Amino acid sequence: MTHIILDGAAIRDREALHALLAERLSLPDWYGKNLDALHDCLTDLRGVTVVLRNAGAMTGALGDYGGRVLRVFRDSAEENPGFGFVEL
Repeated sequence: MTHIILDGAAIRDREALHALLAERLSLPDWYGKNLDALHDCLTDLRGVTVVLRNAGAMTGALGDYGGRVLRVFRDSAEENPGFGFVEL
């Protein structure tokens, strides 16, 4: 399984978040840069685990949206056995 390490301290706004995810996860061109599209993409991935460091920094910068991002990661990992999520 491929591990993609993300640093939440580097995520300061929604645009930066979605740009980072699109690049690091090689998301398809149709990725809509919103949480519904992220969930759709994550549930299609196979053999990938996202490791998020400094999640508190991300949620501090993004507020409620950051909490919703974490929920999307967790829900996607629960739904898709080919995708994993680890929060450090």
